[in-house]
Amino acid sequence: MSATDEGDLELIRKTVRELSRKYDWEYWREKDKKHEYPWEFVKAFADGGWLGAMIPEEYGGIGLGLTEAGVMMQEIAGSGAGMSGGSAIHFYVFPPAPIVRHGSEEMKQRVLPKIASGELLMAFGVTEPTAGVDTSRITTKATKIDGGWVINGQKVWITNAQNAHKILLLARTSPRTEEKPLHGMTLFYADMDRSKITIREIDKLGRAAIDSNELFIDGLEVADADVVGEVDKGFYYLVDGLNPERTVVGLEGVGLGRAALDLASQYAKDRRVFDRPIGQNQAVAHPLADSWIRLEAAEMVAMNAARLFDENKACGPESAAAKFLGAEAGFEACDRALSTFGGYAYAKEYHVERLWREVRLLRNAPFSQEMVLNYVSNQVLKLPRAY
Repeated sequence: MSATDEGDLELIRKTVRELSRKYDWEYWREKDKKHEYPWEFVKAFADGGWLGAMIPEEYGGIGLGLTEAGVMMQEIAGSGAGMSGGSAIHFYVFPPAPIVRHGSEEMKQRVLPKIASGELLMAFGVTEPTAGVDTSRITTKATKIDGGWVINGQKVWITNAQNAHKILLLARTSPRTEEKPLHGMTLFYADMDRSKITIREIDKLGRAAIDSNELFIDGLEVADADVVGEVDKGFYYLVDGLNPERTVVGLEGVGLGRAALDLASQYAKDRRVFDRPIGQNQAVAHPLADSWIRLEAAEMVAMNAARLFDENKACGPESAAAKFLGAEAGFEACDRALSTFGGYAYAKEYHVERLWREVRLLRNAPFSQEMVLNYVSNQVLKLPRAY
């Protein structure tokens, strides 16, 4: 489902903006400083029903489309929450997509209402240290046993693992072949069993309120009932969530960039040097104006990708472009905000340094800008594949 009326979208923007901004700049600065998960923020969105944005109504969600979910996530990132707030909500909205589309009816009834209510926090386990962006080469392996599977392997950059109850885990169930390298992987809805999974948090540059982790999996048992869809087809189920995630990451980048632009614009009006506001100087004003234009363009591309997805039309190139442009425009706006603040940009009280640290992630994740260009080169321009 997707609302086509701009008035409906504006109501979502207004409602989410008001809810998000109850948690001010100082709230996020403290969460970042103390590395504290923003549970109060998550609960507020759970109470408002927003965690189930893209979960169908019959499973406890509100059954919205990608357009509405994208608007919601853009407003969260743009409120000052950045990727700390964005990721806290993002992981309720998009990782469940394979279950929504391919899980058994029993699994949907068992799992989705708990995600929508915020009762259940799920991690998403795909990336591995030795595979990088070549998912076909993951080595985490699931071995069949009576009534289920035993999983062994390693994952990296897994968000939420410190607090998650469950993990949607991709593992090899058949050997890789050159003919079908992406076949033979299966998605498991598994317990985050700390007796079988060793979790090590990664100390990182930004988004400190949200944990990122290495996982070492040794003898994790998963029942047959917790296989998502069919065995060996897990990677193809992931694709259902990739285009929406890329689109929304682009919109989150736009939100972050606009938050930084607002801070920089106000500072440029208030800060006086040589008896004039620094914003009167074109060297300050023009980069900010240029960023506004680029953010507007990135938003338009992302909203078009969301529309195509909601209309069940192909949107791979558009989603990739949305991620690329949102990450670029968002980072550039944050970087220019740093330049506007000059030396004060390094002071945490002005907040732009946190936005800069958080938006930089979007150039690398969920996949790099170079991989976007590889994809477009091959799929759109029909050039020889480089990867």
